[in-house]
Amino acid sequence: MIKLHDKYFKPFLSQTEIQSAVEDLAKKISDDHKEETPIFIGVLNGSFMFVADFLKAYEHPCEVSFVKLSSYQGLTSTGIVETLLDPPENIEGRTVIILEDIIDTGRTLKELVHLFSNTNVKEFKIATLFYKSEIYNGEYSIDYVGIEIPNKFIVGYGLDYNELGRNLKEVYQLNQKHMINLVLFGKPGAGKGTQAEFLKEKYNLKHISTGDLFRYNMKNDTELGQLAKSYIDKGDLVPDEVTIKMLQDDVEKNPEASGFIFDGFPRTTAQAQALDEFLVSKGMKIDATIALEANDEILIQRLLERGKVSGRTDDQDEDKIRNRFDEYNQKTAPLKDFYEAQNKFHSVNGIGEIDEITMRLSKVIEEL
Repeated sequence: MIKLHDKYFKPFLSQTEIQSAVEDLAKKISDDHKEETPIFIGVLNGSFMFVADFLKAYEHPCEVSFVKLSSYQGLTSTGIVETLLDPPENIEGRTVIILEDIIDTGRTLKELVHLFSNTNVKEFKIATLFYKSEIYNGEYSIDYVGIEIPNKFIVGYGLDYNELGRNLKEVYQLNQKHMINLVLFGKPGAGKGTQAEFLKEKYNLKHISTGDLFRYNMKNDTELGQLAKSYIDKGDLVPDEVTIKMLQDDVEKNPEASGFIFDGFPRTTAQAQALDEFLVSKGMKIDATIALEANDEILIQRLLERGKVSGRTDDQDEDKIRNRFDEYNQKTAPLKDFYEAQNKFHSVNGIGEIDEITMRLSKVIEEL
């Protein structure tokens, strides 16, 4: 996916698909008008890429000009079409073919027809690369169509979102707001933190690490931090309800997030059930749990190397590392069963280059 301003867009049409549609349009129009010299009129700003590629594919004599209209601001049409650049004057007795990048409601098309209604052209036709037939309510026939598309906002190949995206070679579709909530598992050293950083940027997710939550609440002496510290000082485990309350507070502080990555929670089936109950109360759910799998011996060497730099004592003792792995195995096994029963457990190879692992994780996420 790509991000333009505050919105995310996903791939929709490839460069190959677009070029094929443009060439097909050029051939159809050529078959009808190769015996004359038509005037092609592009509609700015959106059609500049389309017109350029169309003319390269059109192999017969022709002329080209442009008009400029506007009805869009951001993601929606204003309903008011402004004429910003008038049509050419030398069109009397000529065949005029409008080259539109996209036709949806038909408001711009109506204005185009009005622009030429008082001219004495020989023939007036309309060609569009993209056509949203399900919402077109215009009264004029469209003579040539490249690709019929659903009523989704698109950018790229001349089309923009608040002026960004026009230079993209492919066409992208607005990624409608869909919460992606993930639980990320992995043994120490498996790279959970590193991958969480990449995923949160790529998918506009909020990374919630229980370790970070505890540190934040205790450092800032919040009510929950004081409560957690009182248990820790006594050598007791912090009750699940305290942890889940910290997590709830963090979720509620980030209403604009497109989803959450839960890291370090849940650790038990009871915690997983509590998390499910909380998310359901917010109209949300866990979409997937992903375990970064890696060979123990590789991870041990990775942690020992990390320990030389970080100074963490638990990364410098092989016996302690193996104990941490044993604890992970004991706790994760029932969670794996819990999420497999919901068809939400995914295993990903955690060995390789960082970007390779990110691609593996992205494949799981984008298939949800």
